[in-house]
Amino acid sequence: GLTDWLLSDLRLPEGVQHRPEQRHAWWRVMCLTGVDYFSTLGYQPGIAFLAAGVLSPIATLVLVLVTLLGALPVYTRVAAASPNGQGSLGMLERLFPQWIGKTFILILLGFATTDFVITMTLSAADAAAHVVHNPFTPDWMQSQMGLTLTLLAILGAIFLKGFAEAINVAVALVGAYLALNLVVTVVAVQA
Repeated sequence: GLTDWLLSDLRLPEGVQHRPEQRHAWWRVMCLTGVDYFSTLGYQPGIAFLAAGVLSPIATLVLVLVTLLGALPVYTRVAAASPNGQGSLGMLERLFPQWIGKTFILILLGFATTDFVITMTLSAADAAAHVVHNPFTPDWMQSQMGLTLTLLAILGAIFLKGFAEAINVAVALVGAYLALNLVVTVVAVQA
């Protein structure tokens, strides 16, 4: 069952060396990035409130402006310079010769992986805390640690399965997030 599903991409027909890379629409890939950005926007106001108090809305606005005026132009430049998907790592590898470049890329990938694991763990723990503190949660879901580990195992299985599955989950999550935001906005405007 689960093992067959996880390893199905590794079992190629006899004589086939590798599968062609699947292409994904840009907006679907951006949903994967968007899940990370939306979670950051979810945490940021609380962290900003602890650090800046009543100035936290301004700090949140600054974060959004930095994203739109700083990160977005950089992402646009990287995408233009890397149409085949190597991204900023491919650009950096071209700047540094041979093993120095490869070592630098491995170090950056180590930092990116650490960030990914920390973000995934914090998000799973935060989601578990919300579920555990919900009065409608059944008794069998009251262990925050157990729920966190279960969510991490599910996320790990999705990423082990492949990039396409991770993108599909991200598209569903972003769609639900945007729909809920639309409902909240409409209700707030009507009030």
